[in-house]
Amino acid sequence: MKRKLDKSHLVVYLLLSLGAVVMIFPFLWSLLTSFKSLSESLKVPPAVFPETWNPVNYKDVWNTLPFTSFFVNTVLMILLRIVFSTILSALAAYAFARMEFPFKNLLFILVLMPMMVPSQIFILPQYLIVSNLGWQNTIKALVVPGIASTFGIFLLRQFFMGIPKELEEAAVLDGCNPGQTFLKVMLPLTKSGIVSLAIFTALFAYKDLLWPLVVNTSVEKMPLSSGLAMLQGQYTTNYPQLMAGSVIAIIPMIILFLLFQKQFVEGIATTGTKG
Repeated sequence: MKRKLDKSHLVVYLLLSLGAVVMIFPFLWSLLTSFKSLSESLKVPPAVFPETWNPVNYKDVWNTLPFTSFFVNTVLMILLRIVFSTILSALAAYAFARMEFPFKNLLFILVLMPMMVPSQIFILPQYLIVSNLGWQNTIKALVVPGIASTFGIFLLRQFFMGIPKELEEAAVLDGCNPGQTFLKVMLPLTKSGIVSLAIFTALFAYKDLLWPLVVNTSVEKMPLSSGLAMLQGQYTTNYPQLMAGSVIAIIPMIILFLLFQKQFVEGIATTGTKG
């Protein structure tokens, strides 16, 4: 029995290791390519390791693009999206999880419906709204379409439904109104869920490419994802510089995950505990 168990563990470890290699390979390739020369990156068959480890591509790409503006725009977009998305999602999730009102289940299905269609469908109506408001080339154009999160409502609803009703009833007996019950009792108990939502919102905002390219045409108003697209030329592309810019853009998200990985994993594990 122990031998069979060890063999089964070995198979699981091998599969997980294979999956890890597949997932990390694109990042490693980007890192290696960022130290190559342009001629090395175009070799056939491709060279895995650079002949000389030269960091000149990082210097060139930093001087070519306004990375300071990219980082400022990205940080502002992420912070504002996190704040407004978390507030709106928490309020809506609490209502769907704990309150009783007519057509609650039907309304919740309607809220979830945007998750069932490609997000590209909403680009045209969103652009028309932003254009009519005169928000092109502004931070508002990057933030406002991302503050309503269907995923955030679903995620936090699962957390609220997992909290025992006795705690809510005890708060009511102590004289708390619905607002106080939400702020002082229920919301603190969903801390890990809120952190998970904040991380997801940051990831979704960080990798948002198409919408910033559509709504912001000024390079100074672009976030990192769309700003890096400027490195891709119509006829040729300097892949080492592009990979160097990609590595620079990836580092903040890696740091964010390492700092909050416990809350991130806990949030993912808890979302499916109760439906």
